[in-house]
Amino acid sequence: MKIKRVQMIIVGLITLTLSSCGAHTRPLKEADLKVADKTVTLEVLNPKVEISIEFEQMVKEYEKENPNINVEILTFGGGANYLDELKARFAANVGPDIFPNGGYEEARAWSRYLEDLSDQPWVEQAYDEALEPMKMDGKIYGMPINFEGYGFIYNKNLFAKAGVDPLPTTFTELKEAAKKLKAIGVTPFSVGYSDHWFFVLLLNIAIAQQEEPDAFIQGLNNGTQSFRENKEVKDVIRMLDLTVQYGNENFLTTDYNSEVELFATGRTAILKQGNWVQSKIDQISPNMNIGFLPMPINDGAENNALPVGISNNWAVNKESSPEKKKEAKKFLNWMVSSETGKKFMKDRFHFISAFKNIETDRSGALVKDLMRYVDEQKTLSWNWFKFPSRAREEFGYLMQAYVGEQINRDQLLQELQKSWDTYVKQ
Repeated sequence: MKIKRVQMIIVGLITLTLSSCGAHTRPLKEADLKVADKTVTLEVLNPKVEISIEFEQMVKEYEKENPNINVEILTFGGGANYLDELKARFAANVGPDIFPNGGYEEARAWSRYLEDLSDQPWVEQAYDEALEPMKMDGKIYGMPINFEGYGFIYNKNLFAKAGVDPLPTTFTELKEAAKKLKAIGVTPFSVGYSDHWFFVLLLNIAIAQQEEPDAFIQGLNNGTQSFRENKEVKDVIRMLDLTVQYGNENFLTTDYNSEVELFATGRTAILKQGNWVQSKIDQISPNMNIGFLPMPINDGAENNALPVGISNNWAVNKESSPEKKKEAKKFLNWMVSSETGKKFMKDRFHFISAFKNIETDRSGALVKDLMRYVDEQKTLSWNWFKFPSRAREEFGYLMQAYVGEQINRDQLLQELQKSWDTYVKQ
């Protein structure tokens, strides 16, 4: 990877050395310079911190097959905001050649930097619903990374010990389960609210439970709907209160990694995350007996479902050089079409595949459980990338201020609405 950038420097030094040594050395032939002359460096911003090591290993395999390509990886995630990094890089005219984009409103906001990928071979292999986030005016501007789902991950052994049976599918049952867990000396919820990003995933539950989520979002845009008056939004805040009431201490200074560790070591019984944490849990407690629970915000039947959607998309920087764009597209195609790339996607990344030609490995407990909900058609939509981009960022900080008791519930609802109204106009 990055070490290959040294090649051109070394070739230059060799040239100088040979020219100063006279007739006793062989002159460097044009063929010797060929590899260095054609070396292309691609910069990739990877938003999947949980596969950072495996992704680097895959890139090494690609570089072996393509010795003229050097791929430099910058990984963000686990609480770090890659959008801030992207904004700074593009503002300085040093944007990466391949970068993540969530689609929908985020795609529209970054459209000037998105290369049209409609003619790429992988498009035919992608599931139709996987292409929707990056589809604008009938064209495709990003390659889906994978499907993911989230909810409450629970420790089956601790639930059995506390006598939580049947599993909770309503808010009332969830509260009773928390009481039973606390009664046996177990902290019910693993809560890490020093990171603001998961709050938006919680708020998504309220949007997804609307009769028509897209119509509700359009209503927010034109002023016919309101956060302040919506029952499901208020229900999400009530569930948020429950996680704080029955969660670990110091939740405002507990981050993503600490939150997962509390759960994986058995000190908490419920973790609010997605299937992306499987590898981290496995590192701490291999073969942990875990599964998924829905996030019930009220006592309605629609609570027995998990949000499932495309986690993110690979975009190619439209402003990169023609040569870099060509190589970036080649790399993305290789990732999902070559035997090596497909093996990494299935066996090393353990992705829920967004492509018909790549199988999904269901051996992991979380993916296995999540796919059961998918097979039973008990899923909710992902909607946060349809929010105004700036509002989405602000929502996390507002909800963080709420759990930190800097603002009350009414103020939170008012500020959420104010933020949406402000940024939808921009």
